[in-house]
Amino acid sequence: MKALLMHPDRDFDPDREIAAHADDLVQDLALDTLLDSMAANDGFLRKIAHAALLAACDNDTDTVCYRQAILKDCLEHRAVVEELYRFTVDTLEAKRTHYYGVFGHYPPAILHGAIEVLGMFVERLRTLKATADTHASGFRSSGLERFFEMVKTELSDDYLCSIQHHLKEARLKSGVLISATLGEGNRGHRHVLREQLDKRPRWVRQLMDPRSHAYRFRIPERDEAGARALSELEGRGINLIANALAQSMDHLNDFFVMLRTELAFYIACLRLHDRLKTLDVPLCFPDLYTVGTRRLAFAGISDVCLALEMEHTVVGNTLNLDDKDVAIITGANQGGKSSFLRSVGVAQLMMQSGMFVAAESYAGEHCNALFTHYRREEDVTMNSGKLDEELNRMSRLVDAMSPGSLVLFNESFASTNEREGSEIARQIVCALHEKHIRVFFVTHLYAFAHDLYETATARVLFLRAERRDDGTRTFRVMPGQPLQTSYGKDLYDQTFAGRDGASKDVPGA
Repeated sequence: MKALLMHPDRDFDPDREIAAHADDLVQDLALDTLLDSMAANDGFLRKIAHAALLAACDNDTDTVCYRQAILKDCLEHRAVVEELYRFTVDTLEAKRTHYYGVFGHYPPAILHGAIEVLGMFVERLRTLKATADTHASGFRSSGLERFFEMVKTELSDDYLCSIQHHLKEARLKSGVLISATLGEGNRGHRHVLREQLDKRPRWVRQLMDPRSHAYRFRIPERDEAGARALSELEGRGINLIANALAQSMDHLNDFFVMLRTELAFYIACLRLHDRLKTLDVPLCFPDLYTVGTRRLAFAGISDVCLALEMEHTVVGNTLNLDDKDVAIITGANQGGKSSFLRSVGVAQLMMQSGMFVAAESYAGEHCNALFTHYRREEDVTMNSGKLDEELNRMSRLVDAMSPGSLVLFNESFASTNEREGSEIARQIVCALHEKHIRVFFVTHLYAFAHDLYETATARVLFLRAERRDDGTRTFRVMPGQPLQTSYGKDLYDQTFAGRDGASKDVPGA
């Protein structure tokens, strides 16, 4: 049995190796804030959400749509889904407390432990089947419909009764009947456990039929070697059935482990959904298009991590970037450029994970991989300068990129002078554009932005953080050509308001 709630054709592997740049994504997009809200202090939920988000770009469009449909079902029938998740957690905890025989080295101990756990699993499977019988008709997604149908089909009453019957037989209450052939040196060979045709207890058989045609012998109470030899003989006979039951137990345990793992992603999504709704953050299920279609249009997209940090809704942006390969974002300091960039990156990961996004509406294309290249602090070891570090990091990212990737730059290559930084940025952006890699670039390098603006094709869009005439920021990003100033003087005036000369000529403003 397989849950198949994350992929339509395979299990979800939360321990798979993630991309080398995954740590950069977590840092630059503030994903820890998002993951904390999804986990709500549950370490297991955080692990699964972390694995799902950072593997988002590995999902194809069919998988994304598959998960979206399941998540919509979970939102509509959350009480059933949450109860199902608690049921799997309780089942695995019960298994942990029951199965002491797993640590045994002898077949009888293994057999006893496996029987105990399998008996518990059978009762849990009955409960699962009852849940499927009661609630299956309310679900519409192909994933949950298939799951409940599998439960009802494979866990029929006859099948569960059959398992209980075999477990009862495996307790060997009628004794152990073993056959063997004589091998070299008259040693026992090919030990086989046989079914007792007479199911009466041994003492009843001896009482009712005292005249036996079998040869018997008794082991004296103090004959430890004889008792050990008899135990070993019994172990050889029941070894196969002990291993078979242990494997069956492992199979059912793996099913419950995977069910819990895959349900955990949707439980984490439900927790995040609740949290964002209390903050009045707009949410929608995005429309996903195949890679290369160059679709990206949204209304009211917001930085979900900023909203979670500030604990209230934040300003959203509405833009149409269809058929655009490059977006250059300039404008006023602290005007919302970095927040906008982060909102695009987080929405891409959430969309390709099969989640909702923080927007009123959202339509975007699938990307093969998401990369970030953000400004970093100075190398404290002094092994290299900031520019060297930026270029080395860029080189590693380029090696991992392919057509259809998405790259987010934030104040990159500003650690050198304006002319050199602008030329480096221009050459890199042009090269990525030629390789059909989509680029979003937040920059204060006017020479870089202006040069691109003068030579840009229709596939390059220029955006600017909005600033009103009185200097206030709306924190919206709008189409607009690059300006020579980033209005640093506004921030100076705000910081030193009321001081003498505060608004007089500020160099570099």
